[in-house]
Amino acid sequence: MRWLAALLLTASLARAESEAPGDFDYYVLSLSWSPTWCALEGEARGSPQCDDARDLGWILHGLWPQYDTGWPSYCPTPERNPSRADTAAMADIMGTSGLAWHQWQKHGRCSGLSADAYFALSREAYGRVARPDLFRKLDRPVRTPAAVIEAAFLKANPELTPDMLTVTCKSGRIQEVRLCLTRDLVPRDCGADVVRDCTMRDALLDPID
Repeated sequence: MRWLAALLLTASLARAESEAPGDFDYYVLSLSWSPTWCALEGEARGSPQCDDARDLGWILHGLWPQYDTGWPSYCPTPERNPSRADTAAMADIMGTSGLAWHQWQKHGRCSGLSADAYFALSREAYGRVARPDLFRKLDRPVRTPAAVIEAAFLKANPELTPDMLTVTCKSGRIQEVRLCLTRDLVPRDCGADVVRDCTMRDALLDPID
């Protein structure tokens, strides 16, 4: 019975990939700690995101349309796909043009916006969040409770409350900070399926090389 319950939950959260673009309740702004992604995946791929000269910390993983429960994905849309120049222009905050392309295909198409407008809104949302300087000052790997990461973001962004963001971990490492925003990019409480804080007390946080 457990497998059936899990299957039903998954089906309810990730709705069929035929939702109408623009039909969602709020956005999740996902910020990814680039050194974590590089350690787990990017370096093995030879990703340009992991070039030491890039000096990347919290990058924009994506701006995701979200339902109060669940999320749409890969929505059909009459909007044209972004050009290579469009996606390349996002690499400064997203690490690579490939990530920008993937985010448009999976999430941007559900926003009801054109690719240009979606990327512009994503850049605006990213720019509104203060990313604490202390993480850029690390000179060695540290182990820390995920709650410390959340506290640093709350201090740097006084308009946020704990229910408006969550910290995720992957493979024992700090992975992402996810913030919940209205369609107008005003911070709001996250839905129950988004507020799932990492409870690790010794998550690894690599420094920016």
